[in-house]
Amino acid sequence: MTAEEKNLLIVNEGTLLLMRPRGFCAGVIRAIEVVEMALEKLGPPVYVRKEIVHNRYVVDDLAGRGAVFVDSLDEVPGGAVVIFSAHGVSPEVRAEAKARRLQVIDATCPLVTKVHLEVVRYAREHYTIVLIGHHHHDEVVGTLGEAPESIRLVSSVEDVDSLEVTDPERIVYLTQTTLSIDDTAEIVARLKERFPGISGPPTQDICYATGNRQAAVKMVAPEADAILVVGARNSSNSNRLVEVAQRAGTQAYLISCAADIDPRWLEGRRSLGITAGASTPDILVEQVVDRLTQWGYSRIKEVEWTQEDVRFALPLELKN
Repeated sequence: MTAEEKNLLIVNEGTLLLMRPRGFCAGVIRAIEVVEMALEKLGPPVYVRKEIVHNRYVVDDLAGRGAVFVDSLDEVPGGAVVIFSAHGVSPEVRAEAKARRLQVIDATCPLVTKVHLEVVRYAREHYTIVLIGHHHHDEVVGTLGEAPESIRLVSSVEDVDSLEVTDPERIVYLTQTTLSIDDTAEIVARLKERFPGISGPPTQDICYATGNRQAAVKMVAPEADAILVVGARNSSNSNRLVEVAQRAGTQAYLISCAADIDPRWLEGRRSLGITAGASTPDILVEQVVDRLTQWGYSRIKEVEWTQEDVRFALPLELKN
């Protein structure tokens, strides 16, 4: 233990506020189970297009068991088994897989599939679809592919201000599932100002898990001197948790694991909130807690926003 770390034992005899819910959501659990069952039933190698979920620990663990992660279907041998990630894919990718006679197992989160189906429906009805989301995110790329000629992607209020549509009375907005609820509300409000006739999805596209984790952060933020969010840099929902904490006036840091914690962040901070993105395994949270306990955060308090009991069925290909 370094001298700096020893000083923390004196400065910070504090409390960890462990938020619930945190970590894996139903869509992530399902996606990981798909890869695990495919490996068990079919044997390795099983190919996975893109990261099955946005977490390096999970990807490396599955790779160690025989999963082969690829960026494109060109890297998959003809006729092999390929799994589509939880973020979904475009029809173009599905067509390519069919043409190459790949054995597809679809691990797309059902809540992402819901947005895809909404896009298809509104495109057929000749709506302009305003998709609120982040450029280049895997989920957005797949959704855009359903009807590229009908979709306008916006990421900010400023994007809305420059938006032009053919028929302002035939327009609908949909969203990426892992956005900040507050930021999205601001964008939607501006859309309604510019296009009073705009419609929205029948039910909210931002997923239940994203909303619950953000609500827990808002609840804990007033009690915490700082908040640590355990999640990957490329995890949209993890990044949004940091932003939600900062919007609430609490300093927040995104870390991928315990080793990322900078002791300087903790100086004078006696109460730390701990949460994790929806693709973060709990073992990484446990390691963070262990490290902070060693540094003097001896009191651990569970803070629950709500309980989650959502479960998604596995793909038909794995039920036989």
